[in-house]
Amino acid sequence: MTEKKGSSGRGQRDLKVKVKTARGRRLSSTRWLERQLNDPYVKRARAEGYRGRAAFKILELDDKYRFLVPGARVVDLGCAPGGWCQVAVKRVNALGEKSGKAVGTVLGVDLQEVEPIAGAELHQLDFLADDADELVKGWLGGRADVVMSDMAAASSGHKQTDHLRIIALCEAAAALAFDVLDEGGTFVAKVLAGGAEGGLQTLLKQRFDKVANVKPPASRSDSSEKFVVATGFRG
Repeated sequence: MTEKKGSSGRGQRDLKVKVKTARGRRLSSTRWLERQLNDPYVKRARAEGYRGRAAFKILELDDKYRFLVPGARVVDLGCAPGGWCQVAVKRVNALGEKSGKAVGTVLGVDLQEVEPIAGAELHQLDFLADDADELVKGWLGGRADVVMSDMAAASSGHKQTDHLRIIALCEAAAALAFDVLDEGGTFVAKVLAGGAEGGLQTLLKQRFDKVANVKPPASRSDSSEKFVVATGFRG
């Protein structure tokens, strides 16, 4: 919420929104709501039409590593609610809006049904299924240039358990990426810091030229999340 000054010459300043804890609402819920209301990325997402603040994480990662290029074929695993697909559609020119640029493809898959996104092909699919890789390549009409994942397992409330779960998800996503990526492709996935990343790093370094660990500005400073960006798939 922003208070705009008039002609006093004092410009404008942001006012922090305070939320009172209603009867029956947990304090943690109140804190979450207050954080959402004061989060500049949440405000930007609403203003720019993205389905969530997570869209800015992939925007910032792509600004640095440039993997969402016009003409790229992109697979978004666990794509709900769709913010990453929205970003990919624009950057790979899936709608053909950039004259003279190659037209890309964006394929999103998720366990749940996702509201349609212009320029993206969405499928309800368990990416852990035995035939998932063949289905993905069939829908794409070939191999992918980018496989990306912002997936996180449901929180158990136990930090180490959640860490192990998301690393397992990331390793499974990497395994599918090995099956569907074209040579030179990129794999991007969310992980949580916690000590079990070593195996994943070793796995990726065996198959990609470069592996980086990044915490984009849109990732909250109090979160243990970071992103692995593996480029130059060796096939």
